[in-house]
Formats: sequence, structure tokens, C-alpha cells
Amino acid sequence: HSFQHVFCDETPLPVLEKGRRRTRKCQLWAHAVDDGPWQGPAPPAVAYVFSTGRDTEAIATQLGDDFTGILQVDGYGAYKALVKRTRRGKIRLAFCLAHARRKFVAVHKTTQSTAAAEILVEIAAIYAIEKRIRGGTADQRLAVRQAESKPLMAALKRRLTELLAEISVKSTLAAAIRYTLRHWDGLTLFLEDGRVEADSNTVERSMRIIGQGRHSSLFAGSERGGRTWAILTSLLNTCRLNDVDPLTWLTDVLERIVSGRTKSHQLHELLVWNWKAARMPQSLQEAA
Repeated sequence: HSFQHVFCDETPLPVLEKGRRRTRKCQLWAHAVDDGPWQGPAPPAVAYVFSTGRDTEAIATQLGDDFTGILQVDGYGAYKALVKRTRRGKIRLAFCLAHARRKFVAVHKTTQSTAAAEILVEIAAIYAIEKRIRGGTADQRLAVRQAESKPLMAALKRRLTELLAEISVKSTLAAAIRYTLRHWDGLTLFLEDGRVEADSNTVERSMRIIGQGRHSSLFAGSERGGRTWAILTSLLNTCRLNDVDPLTWLTDVLERIVSGRTKSHQLHELLVWNWKAARMPQSLQEAA
């Protein structure tokens, strides 16, 4: 949360109720950073937080009072309520173009709508530009977006507005259009800031492992188990994001802490990206 661009998402985690043979729905929230796409300072990292709730209070508690910057999320209402209850300008929401796109994909699959297909083609043009500029600096990305993506997004908005006036308000296409237009300011924030991504896939990719684990283990045995799940998954998945073998890293880290080779004031050296950098040959560090 010391970085100014954080991705956030949440997913259900069933927890076994104490003394009862049933589960209740709790949540694992994911907070992720990765400034690699614009050569920024934040390494790939994700922290999962166990919570019994999915409301605004839950995310407000997790972010605390210190976070200031851009929160990139889906359209869930708790994030919007969070912004309303914080100081004006303290948190800005960047929404996810991939979420809007999925709604048009669903419309096209069920209705074979020509209009939905055309909208998908227009969105694809935006993503083609994003693919081309990935890895450039924030200023370079912003310049290309202003010159190429901004006119495309403006044309898309005009197209959506015109379509909405022509079709049934009860149609699924109209619902997809209303969702997109309702979130337009957040969907186009990437046109104003080269650090921002067009979507929140950075954190959504980190949610896949939670879904896989939930399928295999079904539920956490207790709230304490849920918190432990969140901590271990944060450590192991951050290893994977940095191309580090989790077992090798965790074994070395625990040995260093237990033996006292790494002192309490040196724990930052054991963060995955610092640990990896310390073991890279000098030639590879210079190339990186």
C-alpha cells in the first residue's frame, strides 16, 4: 500500500462453522502490485487477506488510513462506497475494461448480436495498442494512448450511446452498454495515466490459484485456518510471480531466521524480489 497503484479483488472462501456440519461464506481479498508493464518500482506481489465480510468496512479496514492513489478494481459497489467515505481525491478508482468486454462476449454468445460483435472488435483494437506499448515507460505509454487509444475510446462511447437509444431497454445488450457507460470515467482512466492498466487482470490472475485450491480442499476448517491460508498463499504465489521456486525460497528464509543469520532489522532482505536479486549473477543484474 506504499505504492500508488494497487489492484484489488475478492473471492469467496467457505469456512467450516465451529461445532456444526456446514460452512459459511467468508472472503479472501487480494491486493496486488506490478509496475513491470511501465518500468515502475513495484515488483510483482500479491497479499491475500482473510475476512468474514465483503462489505465496504472490510476493504476500508484492509487499506487503512495510509493508502493514497489509484485502486484498480471491478465494478463491485463496495469500492465505490469506499471512495465516497474517504477524502476527496485520496483514492481514485480505475475500472476493468476486461469486465465490460465479458458482458458483450456473453451477449454475443447467447444472441449472436452483430452489434455486440462490432463492439468487441473495437475493444480488441484497444488491446492491440496495449500489447504494443507494454514494457514502455509511463510517459511513452501515455503518449501513445493519447494519440491512438483516446480517439478509439471516444468513438466507442458514441457508438454505445447511439445503440442504447435504438434498442430495447430490457435487452441484454442494453444492460451491457449501461454497465459500460456507468463506469466510463474509471474505464478511461488509463488514457490519463501511463501507470494504469486497461484492466484488472493483474490481480484476477492471482485469484485463479484460490479457485483451484477451493476446488481441491473445499473449505477452511476455521477462521484461523482461513487467515493461515491467506498468509501462506501470499508468500507462495508471490514467489511464483517472481519466477522463484517457493520451496527453495521458504526453506532458505526459515533457516536464516531460525539460525539468526538474518537479523530482525534485515528481514526486508528476505522479500522474494530482494532475495532473488541477491542471488543473481552480476551480469544478469546488469542485463535486467
